[in-house]
Amino acid sequence: MNILLLGSGGREHAIAWKIAQSPKVDQLFIAPGNAGTALVGTNVNIKADDFSAIKEFALANHIGMVVVGPEDPLVKGVYDYFKNDVALAGIPVIGPSKEGAQLEGSKDFAKAFMMRHNIPTARYKSISAGNLEEGYAFLEELQAPYVLKADARRSKEGAGRYAGGYVRRCQQDGRDRRVPGRYRMFRVCDDGWRELQGASGGKRL
Repeated sequence: MNILLLGSGGREHAIAWKIAQSPKVDQLFIAPGNAGTALVGTNVNIKADDFSAIKEFALANHIGMVVVGPEDPLVKGVYDYFKNDVALAGIPVIGPSKEGAQLEGSKDFAKAFMMRHNIPTARYKSISAGNLEEGYAFLEELQAPYVLKADARRSKEGAGRYAGGYVRRCQQDGRDRRVPGRYRMFRVCDDGWRELQGASGGKRL
């Protein structure tokens, strides 16, 4: 099987390294890849969100599976692009749909989802230019420090503390009560939610 991996970060290097070990893999392509992925597969000069170029490459190189590393292509709908294209529909894409990717791509969507399904999370309020005064009032209810997050996905940007002027520069912004503690991620399979391995990481403020 020929596999196309989308992305260019350290995450993709790790994924490519493991995929390349499978005896079922004939060729592994990484778009666009990096110096590390070049050691275990073939880098392709295609951006991970250039769907038309990805389609052309996938068909020309008999790609049997697409693995998506970064969030951006998922948020932009690469899964749906393949699913809705007759020529690509038979190629499985490992990653969520555009709707599902909103959990990572939109802070407002993720917070509303957690509140709706009673998933423990910090208090929050979604603020835009239209209800800025409500945002200021909400901050008065919280005990500092608090967290401001832009709604849209920004690559390699996590939570941070910002001056009030930042809010005016964002199209939409969410404000959270700060929850102290250690940041921890979990990798899970969706075939019964088997936990694979825990991983911890930090965000620069």
